[in-house]
Amino acid sequence: MINKVFYILDVFAEGKYTGNQLAVVRNAGGLSESDMQKIAKEMNFSETTFIESDEEQEGGYNVRIFTPEAEVPFAGHPTLGTAYLIQQEIINEPVEKVTLNLKIGLIPVTFKYRGERVTEMFMKQNPPTFGATFEAEPIAEILDIKPSEINSKYPIMEVSTGLPFIIVPLKKLDSIKNCRLNEDNFKNFIKNTEAKAFLMFAPKTYNVENDLNVRVFAHYYGVPEDPATGSAGGCLTAYLVKHKYFGSSHVDIRVEQGYEIGRPSLILLKGDGRNDKIDVFVGGKVSLVAKGELL
Repeated sequence: MINKVFYILDVFAEGKYTGNQLAVVRNAGGLSESDMQKIAKEMNFSETTFIESDEEQEGGYNVRIFTPEAEVPFAGHPTLGTAYLIQQEIINEPVEKVTLNLKIGLIPVTFKYRGERVTEMFMKQNPPTFGATFEAEPIAEILDIKPSEINSKYPIMEVSTGLPFIIVPLKKLDSIKNCRLNEDNFKNFIKNTEAKAFLMFAPKTYNVENDLNVRVFAHYYGVPEDPATGSAGGCLTAYLVKHKYFGSSHVDIRVEQGYEIGRPSLILLKGDGRNDKIDVFVGGKVSLVAKGELL
């Protein structure tokens, strides 16, 4: 195997050494799929991305995303982090937009700057799709909480902007803290669902500047709990718009995640619904932590 440069980034980082860690391998076109899977397993972050070439092809930079267990067609924090790496290390000058060519298609990422420093980034996700809804009792059994802790004003629903999640509205922050995945109930349940991961959210937050607290369980993908999840954030945005959670079809909020596992993260969500169409944008900050070489 030819030595490859790799980078470690913190995505959706609220401060230094927070957020969701991401490994990015550059010039990975010569790697086999088996090589990529082995590297992702060795890195053991929730995802590792592989930029196939420093040159744009087919309208964007070809990028593949792997969890420690499998390749996935889309994931949010790898998309944001990889676009940042391309802007910083490959393009190496301020640009308005970087487009990634992923398994689900082209995903544009836009940049905001202060001088030449990137201050915020947003990705526009694919139009959302809405799937099955579920009763509170079986979901409560999976999450080891009481059915009464689930907010019955809103549905428990499958939502996807490229990777599907089951969105579970809870009433209180204490209910978020108390969630524990019942492995047996979970395995039996997901045999019949498109979505294989859960996002739970509540309106009470640790940081008063934020609007919602979120937890994500993605055991099926080899990630027991994700500290910051852009794909799930996109699904949540679509859900909030569809059900007018904040009283309108417009969302512009700050979402905290990862506090329960000591990786406090901040995800920025924007969404608009009009003419039966929902636009979803997920953003935040990215920082480069380390650079090395695969041997």
